[in-house]
Amino acid sequence: LEVVVTRNIPSAALNVLNKRFKVDLWQSDDIIPRETLISKIKAKDGLLCLLTDKIDKEVLDSAGDRLQAVSTISVGVDHINRSECTMRGIKIGYTPEVLTAATAEFAVGLLLSTSRRIVEGTHAAKRSNSVCFFILCQKYKVTNDVTACVLVLLVDDKTTDRVGTILILRIANFSHSYFFKKDKAFEENLWVHFASFPDLLRESDFIISCCSFNQSTDGVFDKEAFKQMKNSAIFVNIARGGVVNQDDLYDALSRNVIRGAGLDVTTPEPLPTDHPLFTLDNCVVTPHIGSASEKTRTEMTMLAVENLICALENRAMPAQY
Repeated sequence: LEVVVTRNIPSAALNVLNKRFKVDLWQSDDIIPRETLISKIKAKDGLLCLLTDKIDKEVLDSAGDRLQAVSTISVGVDHINRSECTMRGIKIGYTPEVLTAATAEFAVGLLLSTSRRIVEGTHAAKRSNSVCFFILCQKYKVTNDVTACVLVLLVDDKTTDRVGTILILRIANFSHSYFFKKDKAFEENLWVHFASFPDLLRESDFIISCCSFNQSTDGVFDKEAFKQMKNSAIFVNIARGGVVNQDDLYDALSRNVIRGAGLDVTTPEPLPTDHPLFTLDNCVVTPHIGSASEKTRTEMTMLAVENLICALENRAMPAQY
């Protein structure tokens, strides 16, 4: 059996694959070019890919009838044409659970970095150590302290519930009130309060989006949503870039409709270096690294490898979508 791997992966995971299959590896840390993927996938039995690899009808057509499984090193699968895979009998594996804690921790870091203007502070210190305190505390408005503020987590399914749950535990010491767009069962166990989406927008000092990307969340954070937020609000997105209308976000940030934003996900990914969001001091953008700890990425890769092996050996995947 032959498989394609679209990126360099930890050697332990690659060794496991090499013992079972003939592996065609794209030996790079960069995104595999689309034409290369289309060429490599021909007559292969399995595919190990990443979130940045678009597995659409064209790619699946190139693969032909031999392709049995697509295993992605991600919890999201919106880069895969799921209906085409289902129609062709191609199994899809993904990597839930293992990245939950790392993603939640990164969300806390992004919130703190954005709200306390850590990136701006670093730049100010590099320009002139003697005036950086004045620059941040006098020339510019300093945002709210993270303590004693209202924070909302927008979740909408079991996967994002898990991230939201860990986030609550991580931020508990900040003594926030928590609002979930979720059923009220959370209130008793996790000290949260349920509220409607408009109430979440109006009442929150910090908003963290960790929802899945689907028809109901596509562009949910748009001009109207930002208009309902406090002028001092901080928006953090660790979900998917598609839940945000980035033109509307740029407008809201540049006109001080909201105070700031921290984005680990964008549309597209990677975001072009000349994108207007990069011109804003009150917007922190990171390259989708929420799960990028060595331990977590290794565990994700090993799970994706196990998914692929099980699918090609006609055994149940540990995590089939």
